[in-house]
Amino acid sequence: MDLLALADFNDVARHGGVGRAARLTGRPKATLSRRVRQLEDALGVRLFERGGHELRLTAEGRALHEQTQSLLEHIDEVGDTLRQGTTTPRGRLRISAPVLFGQRGLGRIAADYALAYPQVQLEVITEDRFVHPVEDDFDLIIRANPDPSTDLSGRCFLRDTQVVVAAPSLPRPTRQRDVAVPVITLPRTTPGITWQLERARSTLRVTTRTVLRLSSMAMIHDAVLAGVGAAAVPRSLVQADIDAGRLLDWGTLGSRPIEVWALYPSRRHVSARVSAFVQLLVDRFEHASPAAFSRLVG
Repeated sequence: MDLLALADFNDVARHGGVGRAARLTGRPKATLSRRVRQLEDALGVRLFERGGHELRLTAEGRALHEQTQSLLEHIDEVGDTLRQGTTTPRGRLRISAPVLFGQRGLGRIAADYALAYPQVQLEVITEDRFVHPVEDDFDLIIRANPDPSTDLSGRCFLRDTQVVVAAPSLPRPTRQRDVAVPVITLPRTTPGITWQLERARSTLRVTTRTVLRLSSMAMIHDAVLAGVGAAAVPRSLVQADIDAGRLLDWGTLGSRPIEVWALYPSRRHVSARVSAFVQLLVDRFEHASPAAFSRLVG
């Protein structure tokens, strides 16, 4: 397979079209188009659906892009390392992280990384939707409790528990008081669910009534403090409020821990810049403890 043609194909796929790829890479449009067609002829498959103003990958094109993009980046990095005689991370590093994590300390971690590796062009985007690193052009994704069936590799660097909290003004549920509790949830949460709260070796089933839906944990935290309802949130987010008496701990929800993972496309060809950022996360959250996150927030 012609590596130059493969590199040109990946540029077109990554930038979403020949014209945009030409502008951003400085390569002539005619050369990019010719190389892509040569690669299609050599493989005997169509890599792009052509028509109208939009250039879309075929299933074969998407598979080729996903399997070869990280490999080409690894080849480039090896070449840079040999030329420079060093393994210092360099190049672009684009990261996607949840909004809560981004607002509660990731800026400090990113700053430390930028100071340690000035030859890396670091960009962090915060959003709560699950993005795909290849299709959405990210090198690293940070997500809580990712789908176990994902084809991504990665490392868990933080473990937490989910705790139900409320302002002191909200009546606390008891076995004698069987009334639906007003709750604040994420939009995708099923309404009217029953919470099973674990506290002091006892279990309490609580019926809920959704009164507010908010799209981020940061907003839910603010709303709980305002007293509109109870909410299930990561303990690391509210431990300081519990200690100060601003919120009451009603109990732990469920037995499954919250796991925060750093995910990337391939286990075999992980770039030095990705490895360095993952290692920074692991070092910062020693023993994957939520207490480390609480200290970072504070």
